[in-house]
Amino acid sequence: MDKDNIAAIVKGDKTIELAKWELPELKNNDVLLSISAVGICGSDLKYWAYGKCGRFNLDGKPMVIGHEAAGVVVQVGSSVKSLQPGDRVAIEPGVSCKTCSHCKSGRYNLCPDMRFCATPPVHGNLCRYFVHDADFCFKLPTNVSDEEGAMIEPLSVAVHTCRRACVTPGHHVLIFGSGPIGILCGLVAKHYGATQVTIVDIDHDRLEVAKKLGAADIIHQATKADNDPVVFAHKLREVANDDGSHVALECSGADISLKTAVHASRPGGCVLLVGRGSMDVPMPMVAAGTYEIDIRGIFRYANTYPEAIELVSSGAVDVASLVTHRFTLQKAGDAFTTAVSPKEKAMKVMIKCSAE
Repeated sequence: MDKDNIAAIVKGDKTIELAKWELPELKNNDVLLSISAVGICGSDLKYWAYGKCGRFNLDGKPMVIGHEAAGVVVQVGSSVKSLQPGDRVAIEPGVSCKTCSHCKSGRYNLCPDMRFCATPPVHGNLCRYFVHDADFCFKLPTNVSDEEGAMIEPLSVAVHTCRRACVTPGHHVLIFGSGPIGILCGLVAKHYGATQVTIVDIDHDRLEVAKKLGAADIIHQATKADNDPVVFAHKLREVANDDGSHVALECSGADISLKTAVHASRPGGCVLLVGRGSMDVPMPMVAAGTYEIDIRGIFRYANTYPEAIELVSSGAVDVASLVTHRFTLQKAGDAFTTAVSPKEKAMKVMIKCSAE
């Protein structure tokens, strides 16, 4: 094994520094991984550009970035029985305490002591080698590639979202945002039996990707004139030719979309806050209460990796087609610049980390 571990470090100034990074000691339940592929997420871009994402802040401290990853087991701790060197795994980036009431009830994503890759003060896995808890490493079938293994993380967000929304056969689902998460939510919703999925965005190119992948039955391009939530919701009902969605998923981070979602829902519907916009969003709560519309949030995911891997392995969900750009670890800076460049029209940028 190459002893030099190289990591990509961000400081919040739109730069990437590649530096040698010391590995922590391998504990009994840990595995040492050779990282094969890492995808760039929207939260990674926020830390790279601004040094913060939502309520999390770098506070001036450099951080290894990256949390959508797959790798190969190099070494296992003395207590690890489920994995062995050579196994290819998808890495669930959050390691919970395993003992609190949230963990014991199965909602370990809400663990107050969660250590999540590339969320301050925890370093991420955009590096050559990485040490992780074996309980959060999931073996990949031979027909699932390394890149697809890295895509299990965003797919898990979609699985958790559709579970929280209780998507069932016959549902009409409305999705705001045709980025990777919005598209994956559409694909999972259709797999769960939704009979109509409508996806909305202002970006024509991203809507075309959603159309190509079959993530939605109805594609609607919004305009800057759609700035009144009530009027916009009425338009969406006409476009979908129904009396409102059973489920509305806000995946864009736009405040107006969240408010529109309430007005576009049918009585008894459900609105899911998936994207992250402003910290305080004025909401039409009286309308939501009057029509018994549930407003729910999601925070990452829990117990989703086995299902997500099966969705990819069985061919039920195509995640590979979302990968539009590829870079080596040495070109990580170019990868991040590409991810935010409008002219590049990037959907998912993937970085190969293993040494040649």
